[in-house]
Parts: sequence; C-alpha cells; structure tokens
Amino acid sequence: KSTWIGENIQRLPPSSIANNEIALTFDDGPDPDITPRVLDLLDAHGHKASFFVVGERAKKYPQVIQEIVRRGHSVENHSHQHANGFAFYSSVSLHRELDAAQQAIGATAGSLPRFFRAPMGFRSPFLDPVIARLGLHYTSWTRRGLDSLAKNPAPVLQRLTNGLRAGDILLLHDGSMLKTPRDVPLVLTVLPELLKIVSDRGLRSVTMRNAYRDVLLE
Repeated sequence: KSTWIGENIQRLPPSSIANNEIALTFDDGPDPDITPRVLDLLDAHGHKASFFVVGERAKKYPQVIQEIVRRGHSVENHSHQHANGFAFYSSVSLHRELDAAQQAIGATAGSLPRFFRAPMGFRSPFLDPVIARLGLHYTSWTRRGLDSLAKNPAPVLQRLTNGLRAGDILLLHDGSMLKTPRDVPLVLTVLPELLKIVSDRGLRSVTMRNAYRDVLLE
C-alpha cells in the first residue's frame, strides 16, 4: 500500500465519501462458476463492483467478462498471467505483461481497463512508469478479507466490516479463493452478509470508474 514508488489509490475520492459510497473489488477472475453467482448477489442487493481480472482468464472465459459489463460493473487489469514473480519483472517485461492484459480484456469488455492492481499486491519501482504509459491508475485497498488465505468466513467478514466507512475500497476474490469446510467458495459465504451490512449502514458500492469519473478519467 506504499505510495513511495508511485500513485496508489487506497480510498475513494471526497465526492464518493460525501455520497456514502464504497468500492467492492474482486481479484483473480473471471471464474465461469463463481463470478456469475457473485453477479447475482450484487444484483440482488443493488450494488456495483469492479473486477480486477487476469488477461489469460478473460480470453478463456469471454462470456463471463461480457456478462460483468452487461450488468453494469467494470472490468480492470490484474496482469495477464498473474505470475508469482511479477514484482521482479523488468520494465520491458512489465510493459509486455500489462499490455497483453489490456488487449485481452479490452477486446472482450469493449473498453480498455483504467485501473490496475498487481498480483498479490506486490510491485516494483519499475511499475509506475509502465502503468502511466498505458493510461492505468494503480489501485490497492483500504481493507481486505484475506479470503484467499482463510477458511473460516467469520474473521473474513469481520476484517471487511469492522470500522467500515464511506470511501473504503474492499478486496475479495472471485478466483483462487479458498472454500469452507463444507466445500462452499468462501466469497459466496461471506458476500450475502457483507452486502446486507453495507446496505444497512447506508452505504452503496460503486465501480472504480464511477467513483473517479470526475477525478482521473477526464
């Protein structure tokens, strides 16, 4: 979440805070089984989200990307391969990786991503000039549930909601998430209660593009 090596969006702008808005974000998808169920839950509660997708998976499941867009959510860049060594890439490799994801996602979503989140949140000093050249804005989070590490939904929900306030950016996963002991994807266990809490507190989730439409995307 450091800002020492470049721009790093950790909260929504003041205009969103004034409107009681937050941003739900989902990493590592799309998943042909999980993502549509996440979309159904978002629809049922009237919230919008941003999906930081992997380029290779976008190419593999284009119909899921198209459904995300059709339902009014945004699709953003989470690298092309989601490589474990991403933070150690050279500038040339970083550009190749991010541009490949831009093209793969853009060809399916109908527009190029405007936000980027690094795999596992790790980045290098070489990254900021690359994302600037590609017209991207680096995004981390205010709070994350660690649903890719925990099997118990209770602490995941607590991490996401304890102190939740307008302007927060929440991180969950619709790909590479763990399952509960009952073999249910953790995100599908946590999300219904999370969405209820968000609504009960008078908050509304919007896409990153919507939140920053007057700030970054002019």
